[in-house]
Amino acid sequence: VDYEERRKINMSLSVNLPNLTIGVDAFDAIDEYCSQFGTTVAILGGEKALAASKERLTAALEKSSLEVATVQVYGKEASYTNVEKMKAIKEVQDADMIFAVGGGRAIDTIKVVARDLDKPLFTIPTLASVSAPTSSVCVMYHDNHEMAGLAYCKAPAEHTFIDTQIIAEAPVEYLWAGIGDCMSKEVETSFSSRGRDLSFENRLGVNIVKGTNDKLMAVGAKALKAVRNQETNQALEDVVLEIIGASAYASVLVENDINSNMAHAYYYGYTVLPQAHEHLHGEVVSYGILLLLTMDQQFEYRDRMKAFMESIKLPTKLAAQGVTTQEDIDKLVDKAMTMDDLTFAPYIITREKFEQAIRDVEALD
Repeated sequence: VDYEERRKINMSLSVNLPNLTIGVDAFDAIDEYCSQFGTTVAILGGEKALAASKERLTAALEKSSLEVATVQVYGKEASYTNVEKMKAIKEVQDADMIFAVGGGRAIDTIKVVARDLDKPLFTIPTLASVSAPTSSVCVMYHDNHEMAGLAYCKAPAEHTFIDTQIIAEAPVEYLWAGIGDCMSKEVETSFSSRGRDLSFENRLGVNIVKGTNDKLMAVGAKALKAVRNQETNQALEDVVLEIIGASAYASVLVENDINSNMAHAYYYGYTVLPQAHEHLHGEVVSYGILLLLTMDQQFEYRDRMKAFMESIKLPTKLAAQGVTTQEDIDKLVDKAMTMDDLTFAPYIITREKFEQAIRDVEALD
């Protein structure tokens, strides 16, 4: 919304940026940032995430002024069914604040819970797979795992606490997929915003992720090695800050119109296939990046990205994602072409362009 439109409807501009603490001692900052909101905490998260963080989080909370009102497993899907289940718990309703613990689907679900209950939210990622802990948008699914749409919060969480030791001890495939998802932000925002007269916050968001992919390509392999060894190092912290930091800042700042494009439309299309639950979000999105760069004839950049993806074994062919039939491709493209992500682009993205991009990427060596 530009200045004149805002002035006509008496609407001010609000910019709410994510706040975070990162490091092996990140939980030591919990009391400082949370105590101003009250004393009781409802801790919601994924079953594995709650177990992975329990020892370190419990130790930090015992040193704080906070009291745990309840600990609840949210479910297994970012669905409104699980949102309503969490909202119905009296201890969650009565708590002063909510902690969201886990990966993207857990945190997105709990973000909607906190929004609907009007509770202060703090996020504790146990994986570095998506920017959900620090973004204000929530990717929601039906109970059958198919994409349901996006939900929006007025602002990101009050604060995010990123314990890098917990990230280092998580299965390496989540960081691997996080790199794949993060690579899309620079490509998609740059493409969607091309030729537009950008507002302050949009310009800031688009520029904040410029250089992200150079950083990921430079240190991504070292970060993955650290996680395989369950160790922390500078490369891991750098990559986590690109995934949960820079990518989320862009997501919060730019309008949804230019926040994503073909890479995510491809992913949302993929969710209609039964094999979708076998592959991680960022793993699939990364292939969509190749489609966008191919369609847009950014061949040199595409080839650099493809070489890096191959070096860390991200998929560069449909077969690696279990897509082996024309029927699967048709179903995927049918869904992808309905997504608003494709609407805001420098030119019209037709079904023919989408399908040709798939053929061209599949033809690459």
